[in-house]
Amino acid sequence: RKYNVSFPMYSKISVKGDDKAPLYQFLTDATGSEIQWNFTKFLVDKDGKVVARFEPKVTPESPDVAEAIEKALR
Repeated sequence: RKYNVSFPMYSKISVKGDDKAPLYQFLTDATGSEIQWNFTKFLVDKDGKVVARFEPKVTPESPDVAEAIEKALR
């Protein structure tokens, strides 16, 4: 309602600590480090394996992101 979008919005969840959401537990276990700030991005392949992680300063349009996606699609 607040953002006038047509896709589902979800409530806030924990990405750190004892009440960390299962998705973020999986992502941080797979990459070996905790999430430090908003907009950490993960690339997951078709088999559910985390193949890349990008910190907040890396934009979705970054050549590094595009390269990782291209590599994952091979």
